[in-house]
Amino acid sequence: MREPELIRLAMWSGPRNISTAMMRAWENRPDCVVSDEPFYAAWLSATGEPHPMAQVVIDEGETDALKVAHSLSEGEPPAHFNDGRPVRIWYQKQMCQHWMEELGFDWLHALTHVFLIRDPAKVVLSYIKARETVDITPHDVGLPQQAALFEEITKQQGFPPPVIDSEAFLMNPKGYLAALCDELGLAHHGEAMVQWPSGPRDSDGIWASHWYQRVWGSTGFEPPQEEGLTTEDKTLSQNPKAKAVVAACQPYYRALKKHTLVVH
Repeated sequence: MREPELIRLAMWSGPRNISTAMMRAWENRPDCVVSDEPFYAAWLSATGEPHPMAQVVIDEGETDALKVAHSLSEGEPPAHFNDGRPVRIWYQKQMCQHWMEELGFDWLHALTHVFLIRDPAKVVLSYIKARETVDITPHDVGLPQQAALFEEITKQQGFPPPVIDSEAFLMNPKGYLAALCDELGLAHHGEAMVQWPSGPRDSDGIWASHWYQRVWGSTGFEPPQEEGLTTEDKTLSQNPKAKAVVAACQPYYRALKKHTLVVH
């Protein structure tokens, strides 16, 4: 009997979204292994961005972006994270802000693509708090790159890939995951994808100790927080630089939102 073809599932997200929790959901499937932000080291090496733990990430990771792209599209999945179980899905947590033009688009043909979006106003506020600076650009939060990738991938495959808005997703994670699995022709694995053991994992990037404390403490998706903005948040959100980035990103977000997955 012929073995089913490996699905190389690229989930394209910007920062300050639910991308790490989504990675947990997929890794909790018995047929899936994950790769955490595979281009991070190459992007840091190329750009010199002063991210926390930047040199450690560079030293520990692959800094040749073309090698990374070849591995993701043609190489073998990291099966050692799956306790030897058969692997049907290789989930790749891709961050749009790590995209570099030198990569080109040809290697994307081998991947199955999904896009994860979030309202730029919420992304920008969360991002400037995490980075402790308002000196950011739209490319720092990845919306221009995400829109360009979506357009190219739609052109390549002749139809738009699924888009998930994280705010809607968090209201019904089981329903959205079931709908997405249907869209991709995959079994659902129900509860396994919405609940997981807390704590770190071997598959987490080396940067996890700085960024993943909340995910390490989680055991599933949390509903969206409806708390009011603090005085500090209101001040930050009204900063002219922050407002300019939000305004620049909104058209990309609205264009992507037109293609969001419908869950009944």
